[in-house]
Amino acid sequence: MIRGELGGPVQYRRMSLRSRWQKHPGVRSGDQLTVGERAADRLRGIMGSWGFVIGALLFLAGWMVGNRGNGFDPYPFILLNLVLSCLAALQGAILLIAARRADQISSELALHDYQTNVDADTLIRSVRDLTTEIHTKTLAIHARIVQDDGPVVPEQNTTVDGATSGDGRATVD
Repeated sequence: MIRGELGGPVQYRRMSLRSRWQKHPGVRSGDQLTVGERAADRLRGIMGSWGFVIGALLFLAGWMVGNRGNGFDPYPFILLNLVLSCLAALQGAILLIAARRADQISSELALHDYQTNVDADTLIRSVRDLTTEIHTKTLAIHARIVQDDGPVVPEQNTTVDGATSGDGRATVD
């Protein structure tokens, strides 16, 4: 079990794939989409779900039970076959449209990721150059301090004005 900061279990908020990419800054959503793109997103969500499969099975079972004896479409269910053939033809086209929309979403995400990587690379190069410049200046300052102080001689205990210092350096007042 994963524990949070206060010792309690961490609660993860599960987000559907749809809600994750819709909130992504690199993907168009909402009013930016055309009517066809919005329809493709909705139909993909509906047709690719267990609810659709279970609903279709219940519809087929209901049709067969309702037309078992003297219904309007007795066995071999010619009208049902026609409806299912039309549905399959439309569903194939709808799924292709939805797949194209999914490819478009993937392309927009990839473009956003690429732009983010380019921006990050630029920042990293800038930070590296700045760090190199700071390092070079620090070395120059260090060399200048060492050059200005000169070597420390332990025997030298007097200052410029005659006072003594405990560390062996001459002090200027």
